[in-house]
Amino acid sequence: MKRRDVLKYLSVAPVAGAVVGSVTPFQSLSAAPIAAPKRDLVKELGLRTFINAYGVYTTHTASLMSDEVMAAINGSSRKFVLYNDLQDKVGEKIAAMCHAEAAMVTSGCWSAIVLGTAGVLTGMDRKKVAMLPDVSTFEKNEVIVQKAHMGSYDHTLTNTGIIRVVVETAEELEKAITSKTALTWFYNEATPWGKIGHAEWLAIARKHNIPTMVDIAADVPPVENLWKFNDMGYDLVCVSGGKAIRGPQSAGILMGKKNLLAAARLSAPPGGNNIGRGMKVNKEEILGMYAALDRFIKLDHGKEWKMWEDRAGVIANAVNKIKGAKAEIFVPPIANVTPTLRITWDQSLIKLASRDMTANLRNGNPSIEAPKYVENALIISVWMMQDGEEKIVARRLAEELNKASVR
Repeated sequence: MKRRDVLKYLSVAPVAGAVVGSVTPFQSLSAAPIAAPKRDLVKELGLRTFINAYGVYTTHTASLMSDEVMAAINGSSRKFVLYNDLQDKVGEKIAAMCHAEAAMVTSGCWSAIVLGTAGVLTGMDRKKVAMLPDVSTFEKNEVIVQKAHMGSYDHTLTNTGIIRVVVETAEELEKAITSKTALTWFYNEATPWGKIGHAEWLAIARKHNIPTMVDIAADVPPVENLWKFNDMGYDLVCVSGGKAIRGPQSAGILMGKKNLLAAARLSAPPGGNNIGRGMKVNKEEILGMYAALDRFIKLDHGKEWKMWEDRAGVIANAVNKIKGAKAEIFVPPIANVTPTLRITWDQSLIKLASRDMTANLRNGNPSIEAPKYVENALIISVWMMQDGEEKIVARRLAEELNKASVR
């Protein structure tokens, strides 16, 4: 987890592009707050709930959806529509908001990468669509990836059968491009660790007329990233819907060039005889994703940032009052770009192992989930906390640190 210490965030630029209205012919996304469910299934099943000081990770069920998103989900659950019509209409709106030629809602960012890669491999050839993941006879069946960008999500690419070609330098990239090169893939979170930046990567790909894809799954905020990479010139952009945007966790967005999106949809639901039929995203999730994106773009991001800073400040103040403990506020450089806390303590003054701290927080009441000790620091995320929970986290951290202090 490589991070930089930054205390200020650039103010958000005005939202560009079209602002969506109603989703005619579908029910309006605006609705009264959702009524409480008659059954509490979480309680009924005996599931542990917790204060989320961890972040928007899949293991911790990412983010919580707003009333607007749940209104879209619940309202659409009572109506039938044609699946392709729905993807057409919602895709047009998302594309306009994000400066893309076309877009579609997918079953997560993983699915967006798989379907986008499939579209590049097959084009509009339905025979090729049916052949995936067997690409042995395809004229173009290779994707170029930087070595530093591997090890996290590049396995999505090989779901299609495409063959990875690994490079480290711009010179190697030039040499790796052959008649078999179908695509280049860039993992944005790994930008600081790779030897080839966006501009050089795109320039070389354009020179050889090779399609480019970028994975920005968790790289929102800032909100501008939703259109930044389209404006930069990437042919395909893949993003998660269930993190900062707070759409359904099972949803994502694939956007980019119109011809490539059309080809990607041949490998996606509702069609069959393809590799993506099981990557189904239902009508409720598609409209929920659209509602979430609409809400997210219209947010007062400056106000939200100030709220996160205030939450972090409450926790930092409580920790810094304890002898031997220190809390610093920093901002990660790319993914999960929000005010975040790094908490450290002098082990000679506070006899507390990091694993015990996280276990004590988890086993307390209320339960608090925080990341494991990373780079000699406990990292605390505040942006998924609900109102007032930062005070509980501050109190519990202080209790554990004080209890373990040498008197």
